Amino acid sequence: MSDSLKAVLDRVRAAHPESVQRLCDFLRIPSISADPAFNAQTAQAGAWCVEQLRSAGLNAELMPTAGHPMVVATHEGPPGWDGPRILYYGHYDVQPPDPLALWKSPPFEPTIVDGPKGKRVVARGAVDDKGQVMTFIEAFRAWRDVHGTLPCPVTVLLEGEEESGSASLEPFLKAHSKMLAADVCVVSDTGMWDIDTPAVTTMLRGLVYVEITVHGPTRDLHSGMYGGAVPNPCNVLASIIAQLHDANRVVQIPGFYDDVREVSAAVKGQWSTLDFAEGEFLGDIGLKAGFGESGRSTLERTWSRPTCDVNGMWGGYTGAGAKTVIASHASAKLSCRLVAEQDPAKVLAGIRAFVEARLPAGCRYELVELGSAPAFRVRDDNQFLGATQRALKGVFGRDAALIGSGGSIPAVGAIREFTGADALLVGFGLDDDCVHSPNEKFELRCLLNGTLSHAAMLHEFGLMRR
Repeated sequence: MSDSLKAVLDRVRAAHPESVQRLCDFLRIPSISADPAFNAQTAQAGAWCVEQLRSAGLNAELMPTAGHPMVVATHEGPPGWDGPRILYYGHYDVQPPDPLALWKSPPFEPTIVDGPKGKRVVARGAVDDKGQVMTFIEAFRAWRDVHGTLPCPVTVLLEGEEESGSASLEPFLKAHSKMLAADVCVVSDTGMWDIDTPAVTTMLRGLVYVEITVHGPTRDLHSGMYGGAVPNPCNVLASIIAQLHDANRVVQIPGFYDDVREVSAAVKGQWSTLDFAEGEFLGDIGLKAGFGESGRSTLERTWSRPTCDVNGMWGGYTGAGAKTVIASHASAKLSCRLVAEQDPAKVLAGIRAFVEARLPAGCRYELVELGSAPAFRVRDDNQFLGATQRALKGVFGRDAALIGSGGSIPAVGAIREFTGADALLVGFGLDDDCVHSPNEKFELRCLLNGTLSHAAMLHEFGLMRR
C-alpha cells in the first residue's frame, strides 16, 4: 500500500465519529419525495448535500428540475490529469416511513443501537441511500484533508426522486449530457455478500411492466342469464395468464429468449463458491422448496434468467357475500424482469402478440405501459472492475464477490444512454438492513468500510491513464 493511500485511510478511521454525526444530521431530514407535504424538506436535503460536497472540496450546486432539484458537484483532480473521469450517482430522497407503529424508534430521529454485528444507526434512509451516499462524500473529504485534492476528476449527481419514479432524471441527463459525461459511473445503492465480504454487482435485470385489461360485454351480466353463452373477461384473462409458462416454467411469450445469453462457466464457477444458504433464503419467507425455471439454481433464476410474473389481478365482484355477475372487464399487472441483451421494446411487442393470439372473438384488450428499463451487465475485461477489485481486497483482505441482482435500477440505463458511462455497482448494504421497511438500519462498520473502500477506489482510479 502506498504511503499516500495509507494516510488517507488513517484519516478516514480517525474521522469516523464525525462521519457518523454527519450521517445522523442527514437522516434527520424527512426527504420523502413522493409526498408533496415534504417538498420543502426534500429540497433541504439536497441543499445539505451541496454544503457537504463543498466542504469536501468540490464545486457543488443545486440545479432545478420540473420536480425535485438535482445536486451536481465536480472536482477536476490534480493539474495536468490525463486519466478517466468518474461519475458518482446516488439519491437523497427516501421512502415514506409507514407503517409508523412498527418502528422501534422515530424514523427521522436516528438512533445508534447495539446489534449482533456491532453498532448500527436506525432511521429511514440509513442504507437507502443516505448512508451509502455518505461513504463516497466522506472519502472525498479524507482525500482533501490529507492531500488537498482528489487523485482524479470526479462528477457527482444526486437526485431527489429515485424513490418516486425519477421523472426528472432522463430530461436532466439529456439536457446536461456534456456536463455529466464520464468514463464510468460508480453507484453505491446495492449490497455486500455479507458483512465481511465486499461485492461488485456485475449484472442487474431490466424491466417491462404493463397493465392488461380484457373487455367483453358492455356491462356486467347476470351469470344465470348469460353464463356459458358469452365470453367472461375474468376467465379469458385467467386463461391467458395460465399459458404464460409451460410445465418447465419457461416463458412462452414469442421471441422472449431470442437474445438471452448464458452466463460463462467462469461466472457460474464463482457463484458456486459463494456460501449461499438456500434453505435460509427460502425459510425466511416461509417456504421449504424453490420454484422456477427447471434445471436452474436459485441464484441463476434471480440473477441471470428472465422472468414473467403477475403482480396483481382484479375483476368482477370482490366484496363480501354473493353477487353472481359476469364482469364486463378484468385486469392484471404484469412484470417481466429482463437480462442483458434483451430489448424491452421487443419483449413488449411479444406480450402484445401473446395476448392477441389468445383473445377470443367478442373481446378486446388494452395494454398500458407502466415502465421499462434495459438490463445491465459489466464486461469481464472492464478495467474499472479490476481496479475496484484491487481496492476492495486491500480494505477487506479478501476477494470481492461478483454477484447479480434480481432487481432493477432504471437510472443505470439512463446514465449509460445520455452520458456514455457504464455503471460500477459497489454497495455496502446487507440483506437484513430492512430496506423500505420499518427499522431500516446501516451498520456503522459498513459505513466505515464503505468509506475506506471508496478512498481506495479513488487511489486506483488515480493510477489509470487514457
